[in-house]
Amino acid sequence: MRSGREGRFIEPVPYQDQLLLSFHDIKIMDLHQENLAKQLGDKNRLVRGVAGSGKTLILASRAKLLTKEHPDWKVLVLCYNISLAQNIKNMVDHMMNGPESLFDFDFGNEEAGQNAKVHHITVRNFHAWLKHGLKISEYQIPDIIQKLENNEAILPKYDAILIDEGQDFASDWLKLVGLLLNPETKSLLLVEDRAQNIYKRKRSYVQDTGLDFRGRSKILNINYRNTSQIVKFAWDFYESHSILKNKVVKREAEGVEIISPLSTRRKGPEPVLYYANNFKEEMAKIAQIITFLHHKKNVPYSEILILYRVKRTHKLQVMDIIEYTLKGANFPYYWITKNEHSKRQFDREEETIKISTIDSSKGLDFQAVFIVNADNMPFALEEDKEREASLLYIGMTRAKEYLTISYSGISEYTEYFEEIRKGRLSI
Repeated sequence: MRSGREGRFIEPVPYQDQLLLSFHDIKIMDLHQENLAKQLGDKNRLVRGVAGSGKTLILASRAKLLTKEHPDWKVLVLCYNISLAQNIKNMVDHMMNGPESLFDFDFGNEEAGQNAKVHHITVRNFHAWLKHGLKISEYQIPDIIQKLENNEAILPKYDAILIDEGQDFASDWLKLVGLLLNPETKSLLLVEDRAQNIYKRKRSYVQDTGLDFRGRSKILNINYRNTSQIVKFAWDFYESHSILKNKVVKREAEGVEIISPLSTRRKGPEPVLYYANNFKEEMAKIAQIITFLHHKKNVPYSEILILYRVKRTHKLQVMDIIEYTLKGANFPYYWITKNEHSKRQFDREEETIKISTIDSSKGLDFQAVFIVNADNMPFALEEDKEREASLLYIGMTRAKEYLTISYSGISEYTEYFEEIRKGRLSI
């Protein structure tokens, strides 16, 4: 069977699926996904995975594997978000300096704090790559593509290109990438999850990249990062509010648009829903929960993430109140999305509570996640409600074990949460 555009999808081996579903330890699950990177095969590959399926880990493992097998190759890793690029860079750093490390890092030659090299591996967000790698801007892309196709321009070529969160990439971005891939190797790995599509990108990978993915695709539909309670809670929300729910398919379908997740046996507490009278009261409660998690559940500050939709509205200074509350509680914190510089300096392992917009949290995961000011979603100034549903789904699936959603107003989403919260109280 063939899909309309990307071609045939090979189902994961049932035994391997059952193995992953039976695991409880995330470290063992991670090793399973690292091993999967070795099984993908050569040349171009497409991996579609649900949130929490280890897509980024597979991509980083693949980069390490390619460098080990082909030390002379120029390997490029791209994604959309600056903070995700920084996280991938740190992940590759950790892998290459692990027990099997064969290489040394040289971070002394970073450009704009974004370029991460391990011999011939470069990790960048797309726009930093345009600026520092190709010396062009986004508006020049159509003209550059035409010149490349007519052999009127010369730009750096790469032996392997790996793209994380491929659903965020526009068609002409992928076209450009395809033209700069070594035609002899054709080593392109695209990783995506269309349930996390927040930029209205349309897809035809054959047209965009010039590569055929028929029979070269892999579906990852097991979410092992989140507890089964968080997986169910987040997916129930997404299915209830996504206008694309008619495109959501189960695991046996091929050529799918959006993949529904399965969860492992890893259990945890139900997501907390908290309604407050105002945002200051909301944040005061969040501070209490953080204190409890840190001191009673031994959750490090580095494993705590606070997510917000926008830093201020015409009624509320969201970030001012978040910072005021954290300072008052003497919590160490780092505001990832304060500015571009803070995104590039983001250190996942620093012992601080991280604060971020939901948009910039893609690809990240933390033991405990707080989505605050949820009544600000769907955001009034955002016309695309599908984007809002995807964003909140992304935010929920950042939480590996503890998820708290708080609000102090009424919106379409908080009405949904209130029904759940009141239903719990009546039990």
